[in-house]
Amino acid sequence: MKKILVFITFLVIAGSVSAESAKSILDKAAATVSNPSGVQAKFQMISKQFGSTSGTISVKGRRFHASTPQAIVWFDGKTQWTYMKENDEVNVSNPSEAELQAINPYNFINIYKKGYKLSSKKVGTSYEVHLTATDNKHKLQEMYIIVDQKSYHPTHMKMKQNGKWSVILISGLKATSLSDGLFQFNAKDFPKAEIIDLR
Repeated sequence: MKKILVFITFLVIAGSVSAESAKSILDKAAATVSNPSGVQAKFQMISKQFGSTSGTISVKGRRFHASTPQAIVWFDGKTQWTYMKENDEVNVSNPSEAELQAINPYNFINIYKKGYKLSSKKVGTSYEVHLTATDNKHKLQEMYIIVDQKSYHPTHMKMKQNGKWSVILISGLKATSLSDGLFQFNAKDFPKAEIIDLR
């Protein structure tokens, strides 16, 4: 009986260490993309649910701007504008956290601290952090975030939403100074675009 109790205690401690380690890794990764002046990176998304594309992303706090061959997205922390190049229209919305994660891979810095069970392991020269939602109603049920061991830059994310996986690859992350205007749609730049308000 004593051996069983010791073993159970060991498992509890080991689980706690793993969770703390995973949180520490994500804390450091979040710090690398939380430069108050902003950061920029290249990304590639592979998703059956949202389609596959590549482009550039700029992030400043909760705000982001993403540009791909198909669309341009602005998000000022509350409102999102999505310009679809093919049909020259702009959709305006107030996206959910799950929707933001599908568009902005760096949105993990806002969600991992609450509502997820964390674990981590080393894979080559990276850390693999596994997030599992503690609530079945959560739209993002499961995530993997790959973080470089030296720089703590997130390099790869895999997300499960509605039973389907999406993968985002990230490269060329660098700190830079970004103006606040970058994250808001300016109608003057798209005078012929049709504005569709979905809020």
